[in-house]
Amino acid sequence: MAPSTETLTAERILEATEEVLRRHGPAKATVVDVARALGVSHGSVYRHFRTKAALREAVTKRWLDRTAEGLAAFASGPGDPEARLRDWLRSLFDAKRRKAGDDPELFATYRVLAAESAEAVAAHIADLIGQLTRIVEEGVGTGTFAVPDPAAAARAVFQASGRFHDPGYARVWTRPEAQADFASLVDLLVRGLRG
Repeated sequence: MAPSTETLTAERILEATEEVLRRHGPAKATVVDVARALGVSHGSVYRHFRTKAALREAVTKRWLDRTAEGLAAFASGPGDPEARLRDWLRSLFDAKRRKAGDDPELFATYRVLAAESAEAVAAHIADLIGQLTRIVEEGVGTGTFAVPDPAAAARAVFQASGRFHDPGYARVWTRPEAQADFASLVDLLVRGLRG
């Protein structure tokens, strides 16, 4: 193994781990494989991530954070709350479909790692529901929505739309009726928020 000339950072390790997971799958990928891909010893990887589980959880969190960051602009941006809610839901659905369709091996790996990382997934869901809550609160403030508890309404919207973002439903996202089903659900949710 030739020593790496680049400084070893947590970000570089996570990038390499993602590639190793894509290539070998979660069952066969090891910290030694990650170290080999980086040209360092496995001890160097362990200095950044104390265990294999910690490394896998960090990769999962990184994937989840990318999704949340992509949606954050809709939660805090300007504009009509209803349009922002529709855009937020559409962007989440589109992001999940892209991940499942563009890189099915990595998406399958993501599903395995997400199942192992309950804490990271729970924090991610809380973040997404928090974003929805901000949109609904602003909608209540402008009179667009008429719900007594924006946080409860946001949680309900997230749960009701699960078929279009929960990885367990990935197989139905490409069905011909998926787009129409999604549009119908969003229309129903918006009508419910209007009161």
